[in-house]
Amino acid sequence: MPDNLSSLDFHLIEQAYLCTEPVVRVRRQGESCYMTYKGKGMLAHEEYNLPLTADSYEHLLSKSDGNIITKTRYLIPIKTPSFMSGFEPTGVETATPLTVELDVFGGRFNGLVVAEVEFPTVNMAQNYIPESWFLDDVTSDDRYHNSFLSNTPDPEKLVLALNASSV
Repeated sequence: MPDNLSSLDFHLIEQAYLCTEPVVRVRRQGESCYMTYKGKGMLAHEEYNLPLTADSYEHLLSKSDGNIITKTRYLIPIKTPSFMSGFEPTGVETATPLTVELDVFGGRFNGLVVAEVEFPTVNMAQNYIPESWFLDDVTSDDRYHNSFLSNTPDPEKLVLALNASSV
């Protein structure tokens, strides 16, 4: 993990799920609130955000199922991303700066840390060489998806199991 987390931009996030198939989530990030619909897919999927008032967010939060998730999301710019040999970013790929979104979970998921990088194209994602401090690639592991975490009956036990399986 980077040593300079306290010097980075970050967001405090609280979120909960109204439904997990399809995924419908409500989130408060700082002063902003919104509802998100996510389509199916692991590496790539549709995502739509609808702004909410704070009152609407609280109303929908009270109707959510399962665990409310809290986390601090640190934003870590990737100054010089590395890619597989032969890959040359073009167009939107060149114009889009990359950022690691490092989620440090709190509450019942305290101890879980997940890093995510969003890419403008699937091809770019598939050719990216992860940062040296990343551990396992969990993109296709449902257990790390927040929608899964929201429904787990024993979060503390799950965090212990996930941390034990990372190398």
